[in-house]
Amino acid sequence: MMRSWIWNLLLLVAAVALALLVHNYGGNVIIVTPPWRIELSLPLMVLLVLGAFLALHWLLQLLGWVGNGPGRLRTWRGHRAQRRDIDLLERGWINVLEGRYVQAEKDLSNLLSRTRSADRKVLAGLSAARALHLLGEYARRDHSLQLAQDAAGQDTRLRQTVDTVKAEMLLDQNRPQEALELLEPLQDASSRFLHATRLLLRAHRQLGHADQVYALTRLLLRRSAIDETQARSFITQTAAQRLDAADIAAWDDIWGDLNADERMAPPVALAGAKAQIRFGQPVQAARILQAALNRQLDDRLLRAYAQCDADQARQRLGHAELWLKSNPDHPGLLAALGQICLAAQLWGQGAHYLERSLALRADIHIYALLGNLQDALGHPDQALLYWRRACEAADAEVPTIHRPLPAADTRGDPRFIADGLEGSSMVSGAAPIAASGAYLQDSDEITQPLAVRSSPVADTSSAAHAAPEDEYFDTAPIPGVDMSITSDGSPRK
Repeated sequence: MMRSWIWNLLLLVAAVALALLVHNYGGNVIIVTPPWRIELSLPLMVLLVLGAFLALHWLLQLLGWVGNGPGRLRTWRGHRAQRRDIDLLERGWINVLEGRYVQAEKDLSNLLSRTRSADRKVLAGLSAARALHLLGEYARRDHSLQLAQDAAGQDTRLRQTVDTVKAEMLLDQNRPQEALELLEPLQDASSRFLHATRLLLRAHRQLGHADQVYALTRLLLRRSAIDETQARSFITQTAAQRLDAADIAAWDDIWGDLNADERMAPPVALAGAKAQIRFGQPVQAARILQAALNRQLDDRLLRAYAQCDADQARQRLGHAELWLKSNPDHPGLLAALGQICLAAQLWGQGAHYLERSLALRADIHIYALLGNLQDALGHPDQALLYWRRACEAADAEVPTIHRPLPAADTRGDPRFIADGLEGSSMVSGAAPIAASGAYLQDSDEITQPLAVRSSPVADTSSAAHAAPEDEYFDTAPIPGVDMSITSDGSPRK
């Protein structure tokens, strides 16, 4: 507003000055063109020349505007097509984000067939392929990807875009090898394509390439292109896999590339200790486990630490008892102490630690250790009881049997006939005699095995009326059992 007032003031001053100048100058202008003679005052002549100039200027502008009409029409049509393309693209992507994949595919396919822009054609083809991929129509998706690739032509940037989107869809289908072939050319030293690098990491994880996953995770972590918690998880997993597969020459390089926190992660420490045991270095394995256990008492590490020879048992027992002072009620630590005591043949102390652990947590590992302890002490009944409880703790289906098992009916088995038993009682129709003993189980204790009954069993047709059907087992012969000898050792008659 202030600027317009200044211009108006300047024009007013110029008009007043021009009027004063013309008023004081009374000259004339004579134009002689035989047979005409025109005489005008100078102010009028100036106004006529100025008016003619303005009229000619406007006339030329009008002629230029009329002559440029086809160009303006083409520009208007281009703007209208661009607005239409943008509208279709916006609607298509909104439908994709809202899950309306069918409508999205229609809008994007319409855009793909109508647009003349290479960029929008590639974008529409990739967007339509995404909608079809989410619909599970992979054949049509591949067709849209091919159209997008054709539209990209020789444009490197557009071709890389098509390859990246296609690789991501292949990874969704669990086709990592094909995705790897598309992504590897995009990986360069500068790592400018961070999304492609993340997809490359995903492909190597699906293929189980621990070395490549480890290197790419390190690269993305340095560039802050991956979540730190996820990166630490990947590094821990792949480092453990690399240590498991490493030989003695490569172990030092793998272990040296890890920082202190990564070495003390339970999977890494466990894999490193197992590798050292494989190399015949139990002392070094113990040091790795001790360093990790000093930070965190992990049950897996404690079980690995408890597996030792008698010559190392007392040294490991001393370290474990130090941890027990600060963690007196840790069931895994108590179980490990009991196992170490068993290795050192300290039976009473081992039983004490195992019973304390059992009072805190009953699991298969503790029951099995107690069973081993009772077996070493010469108590087979108690050992069998603990082993059975270990099976129950492992959710194993151990059948409860309250009677001797009947013999299996093998009269129709051709293998016994082929073995030259045609003249035996099986051919003559007599029921076979039991070939195995059975145990009676009480709900609280395991009793001694009963003697095998050697009396013949009644015919199966009559036995079906004497007892319920589920009391008998119609099974094949027990593999490895000689049916020609009865359970009491005497030959079958």
